[in-house]
Amino acid sequence: MGATAGPVWGRTEQQDFRSRVRGTLLGAAVGDALGAPVDRLGLEEIRQAHGPEGVVDLAPVHGRRGAVTHLTQLSLFTVDGLIRAQVRRDTGAWHPPTDLHRAYLRWAATQRDWGPDLRRKEDGWLAHEEWLYVRRDPPRALLLGLGDEVMGTLEAPKSPGETGPEAAARSAPFGLLVGWEPQLVAQLAVECAAQTHGHPVAYLSAGAYAVTVHALARGDSLDGAVQRALAVLAARPGHEPVSEALQHALGAVRQGMPGPARVAELAGEGTAAELLSAAVYCALVAEDVRHGLRLAVNHGARSAPAGALTGGLLGALHGETALPPAWVAELEGRPTMLELCDDFAMEMTQGPALHSPAGACAAWSARYPRGGVD
Repeated sequence: MGATAGPVWGRTEQQDFRSRVRGTLLGAAVGDALGAPVDRLGLEEIRQAHGPEGVVDLAPVHGRRGAVTHLTQLSLFTVDGLIRAQVRRDTGAWHPPTDLHRAYLRWAATQRDWGPDLRRKEDGWLAHEEWLYVRRDPPRALLLGLGDEVMGTLEAPKSPGETGPEAAARSAPFGLLVGWEPQLVAQLAVECAAQTHGHPVAYLSAGAYAVTVHALARGDSLDGAVQRALAVLAARPGHEPVSEALQHALGAVRQGMPGPARVAELAGEGTAAELLSAAVYCALVAEDVRHGLRLAVNHGARSAPAGALTGGLLGALHGETALPPAWVAELEGRPTMLELCDDFAMEMTQGPALHSPAGACAAWSARYPRGGVD
């Protein structure tokens, strides 16, 4: 697995990239937080609790407004794993799926330990963030897939019958590898999804989502980004349910005013492909980020993953400044997210200056050590 030479990073390009990185990760987290209080509720239950328009603002869940779920937690560890993979590239022992698996095992430790073990310097700084040591309704597939140190692969995936959206919802960061070719972005997302979600619907949805974000981060339109994902999917066995769901989303745009019924129809039974379809639709018809996210969570299907997937798309498309500032300000873990986003942008644009043999930065090596859970 490798990458292309990558873009040329002038100051303007670096600033745009950082805005899209922040937009993607914060947008996904805001969508997650908006949907979390009503996740798994029916539309009438949502309206009874929040009024006839449903959720229009962040609402309390897990003891506070702006709380995020396991979807955001795992997205943060995806970013951490990608940075660690780049740092380890200098060693010659470069296998990104393994680095992502180690990162996901560090997340799994946050689900069973009381708090971080600060003596474990090899865990890096993210695993030492105390606020991450909470369970936010992780499904059984995640806990089983990461319950031991055996890494699921495409040849021997974990939970081969699991079609849920969790792997797709943590896959936006793969799309931010803008120096990679789309096929390689898809391959990495697919391989990492199979570590917990082994059904083709789940792991191919993760690949399609990553490629869509990738095209957006490179400056493509949303429609063009979805077409790119469809082209990459077409070469993969078992792609039909995911491709059909994406085509369904594109067709739904022309079928009248958007509303909860149309989103619910696309979201269906809540598989990864169906929720990706709903998210693409919400992003395509969104008047702005706030409108798109409200549409994504008020329908009676899975609200948190639909919101997270939609937020990642809109954030990658428009950048950080398009996100509703009041929602971002209340977001749980926002300082951590901003720090991680900026580290990712720095690594991807200036990595050789941080850890090449000629000029290694000790502080960077301490933040993203080459070791970790094996």
